[in-house]
Amino acid sequence: MEYNTQRKKLIIPEYGRHIQQLVDYCLTIKEDEERNQFAQSIIDVMGDLNPHLRDVPDFQHKLWDQLFMMSGFELKVDSPYPIPTREDMNTQPKKMEYPINESKYRYYGTNVKKMIEVAKSWEEGDKKEGLKYAIANQMKKNYLKWNKDQVEDEVIFNHLEELSGGNLKASSGGDPLVNVQIQTLNPPVKNKNKNNRNNNGHKNQKKNNNNPYPKNKNK
Repeated sequence: MEYNTQRKKLIIPEYGRHIQQLVDYCLTIKEDEERNQFAQSIIDVMGDLNPHLRDVPDFQHKLWDQLFMMSGFELKVDSPYPIPTREDMNTQPKKMEYPINESKYRYYGTNVKKMIEVAKSWEEGDKKEGLKYAIANQMKKNYLKWNKDQVEDEVIFNHLEELSGGNLKASSGGDPLVNVQIQTLNPPVKNKNKNNRNNNGHKNQKKNNNNPYPKNKNK
C-alpha cells in the first residue's frame, strides 16, 4: 500500500494528484502537435473544476500559468499567453507605502481635509463662503462624535483656519453652526412596580375566573 506521504509532492494541491499525473504525462509526449492538444485538454479539465470562471479571459490566463507551474516550467507548448518563467513567479511584490496622514486633529477625518483642499482652490465669493460653513458644520459634527463636551463655534472656526493654512477664514459673527444633540444608547427604564401591580391584578382576576363555584353573597 502506497501512502501520499511517499508520493511526489503536489505543486498545486487544489487540483489533486490526477491533474498532476496528466501534466507529468504531457511532459513525456514527444510530438509537438499531440503535446499541444493534450495540454489544451488539461486546461479544459482544470476549467471544469470552476465552470463559472471557465470562459473568463483572466481566468484562462491563470490556468495556463498554473499548468506551467505544475510542469516545473519545463513544458514546451504553444500558449495563447506569454509563457512565465520561474523567476517571474518568484518575484517579490513591491512594498506598498503606508499612507501617512499626520494631523493634529484626527477626529475631523480625512474627508474634511479633502473638502478643505477643494475649498482652497475656489475663488472668493458666495459659493466659497457657503462651503466654508458647510465644512465647519461637518467639523462640529465630527468633533462631537469623539468628544462628549460641547464646543464653541469660535473653536471650530479657528481649527478650520489652521487646517487650511489661513486660507479659509470664517467669523463666528455669522450664522451659528448646527447644534448636534448627543444621544445616549441606554434604553429608558420602565416602572417595574407598575408592571408588577398590573401582573398581580391579572393573576388575581384569572384566579377568580377559574373558580367555577363563586360564593353567593345573598347567603
